[in-house]
Amino acid sequence: MTDANPIDAPIDPRTDTPIDVLVRTVARLRALGGCPWDMEQTHASLVPYLLEESHELVEAIEAGGREELLEELGDVLYQVLFHADLAAHTAGEDFDLQDVAASLTQKLEGRHPHVFGDLDLATADDVAAAWDGFKATEKPGRTSVLDGIPQGMPALALADKVLGRAQKIGLLDADGADFPLPLESEDELGPLLLAIVSAAKARGLDSERALRTAVRGLQDEIRSAELDSAGLDGAADAATDFSDAGIIGLPADND
Repeated sequence: MTDANPIDAPIDPRTDTPIDVLVRTVARLRALGGCPWDMEQTHASLVPYLLEESHELVEAIEAGGREELLEELGDVLYQVLFHADLAAHTAGEDFDLQDVAASLTQKLEGRHPHVFGDLDLATADDVAAAWDGFKATEKPGRTSVLDGIPQGMPALALADKVLGRAQKIGLLDADGADFPLPLESEDELGPLLLAIVSAAKARGLDSERALRTAVRGLQDEIRSAELDSAGLDGAADAATDFSDAGIIGLPADND
């Protein structure tokens, strides 16, 4: 672990960057004689604030201007600094912001051999196609295409992520040609989603829970398909075998 800057060291504008000053400011807030509230926080107690600040950043990106984006990026950065300072003073963790930065640099270099190595990937599509291979090399213990998906994501975001993984193994048509709704834009999609939620609410149904349950079923389907494909040769054969497995689509008409 790299030693943090002394909390009470005078600021030198010739050498101290705004990041240096900010790290010391966060450390001062959490040190003896600092803010009592900050001193009592833990990684777990900060989770609600991390989620809130992340949502506020998304809102600033989607609807805000320069000042809103600048402020909300700072608030998210503060969460990172806070957790790093906590770890630096927690037995068994013992890492600080410098260690976080070093770990991230190593991860970025490992996942970009086309930038830091001799692999030739000319387009963004080439990178996207090779991305899973980079992560598989980095995390060889993962056995399912679903591994690494945070199950605590909001149901709609979770559905989007899981469906993307389903496309990778041929369980879902990537272009959506088989889906019966002729959607062409988000302007069309938004009102449809809102209408579904409105209809569910009118009937006392929980849209979030319903979608999460459906996504859980899809994940079971994907894992089952992966097990069934274990004896197949080649990704193309696996994709063909999965083509009829899908639970994706509108509910069947039982009338």
